[in-house]
Amino acid sequence: MITIQDIERARARIKDSIYISPCAHSETFSLLTGNKVFFKLENLQMSGSFKERGALNKILTLTDAERKRGVIAASAGNHAQGVAYHATRQGLRSTIVMPTSAPLFKVMRTREFGAEVILHGGNYDDAYEEAVRREKAEGLTFIHAFDDDAVMAGQGTIGLELIEQNPYLDAVVVPVGGGGLVSGIAVAMKETNPRIRIIGVQTARIPSMLRALEQSKPVVLPAAGTIADGVAVRKAGERTFPTVQKYVDEIVTVDEEEIAKAILWLLEREKTVAEGAGAVGVAALLQEKTNLRDKKVAVIVTGGNIDVNVLSRIIERGLVKDGRLVRLRVRINDHPGALHKLTGRIAETHANVLEVFHNRAFSRVALGETAVDLTLETRGSEHIDSILKSLDEAHYEHERLG
Repeated sequence: MITIQDIERARARIKDSIYISPCAHSETFSLLTGNKVFFKLENLQMSGSFKERGALNKILTLTDAERKRGVIAASAGNHAQGVAYHATRQGLRSTIVMPTSAPLFKVMRTREFGAEVILHGGNYDDAYEEAVRREKAEGLTFIHAFDDDAVMAGQGTIGLELIEQNPYLDAVVVPVGGGGLVSGIAVAMKETNPRIRIIGVQTARIPSMLRALEQSKPVVLPAAGTIADGVAVRKAGERTFPTVQKYVDEIVTVDEEEIAKAILWLLEREKTVAEGAGAVGVAALLQEKTNLRDKKVAVIVTGGNIDVNVLSRIIERGLVKDGRLVRLRVRINDHPGALHKLTGRIAETHANVLEVFHNRAFSRVALGETAVDLTLETRGSEHIDSILKSLDEAHYEHERLG
């Protein structure tokens, strides 16, 4: 099990190459959650994630022989970038095996940082098996994404920074995949102040560490898709598990909708871009999964490497849920001026028309009529209610599609 001395030595090694990320107070999220909330913004690291701390610490502990052979890693994206970036800076050859499901942006960035990228398998576990095979076949040095003492100690440097930045914290909320990050942070903070609560957060789709704690040993969970791909680990680490068991107070889970909402709220209200895994801690706090109230709480925003297409879908779905986007189907007479009259009615409600689609052939309307699908930008649920009331008053038959 790693010690706080291991973490202090890791900090001394990596301090000249790692950004000391801010631990910024959020007035907005403090009001939303009833706590004094601080965000540790690891999404601001060069590779966009905390992962480069552990990767660099591991690289700096390699022997000359290990460095000459080159390094290999398996990752869905963030560990890949951290290893690639710092291996290249240290003059090492790096090979990264990534699952075919890895976000395209993360694959591209890993290559840009100088690694040879091999796409293999549908999930992290498949990529891991291939990386281990190549390690043995090609004599490479393997850098594990989480289940390695040097990697855990590197991630634990975040805990040392938190203590210096805010020594009066009551709790820290940490995203959990395989357990490397939460293990390092827990050791650093609990060995300094045992009263600090360490709360881990996993996606409900793959709660591997939670199941390990329930069964007192790491177990393999079925593969599942999640927007929090960075914590989509099917089995908790053999080395991280006992550390979590000893130091972490609680593991909670959040679902996909809760994660998406946290991403959207961070973007819109905090002007902070977080990927799915980076936002699970925020989701847990927003959804009151942590039972924290009137506490000083730090939440680790672990990464910001989100695919813009995924972000776009999250934004659109969030706008629909908040009532700021709505789709209506309205039946009108199929003659000149009818659409003009309808859009005029909509304009009177001060809604903005984003899309109009005429549906004659596939809608169940009488001959001489047409169904018009309207996508409207609105101010919220009350505004939508006023639009529907206006359509009723004008005797339009309508239905809400979304």
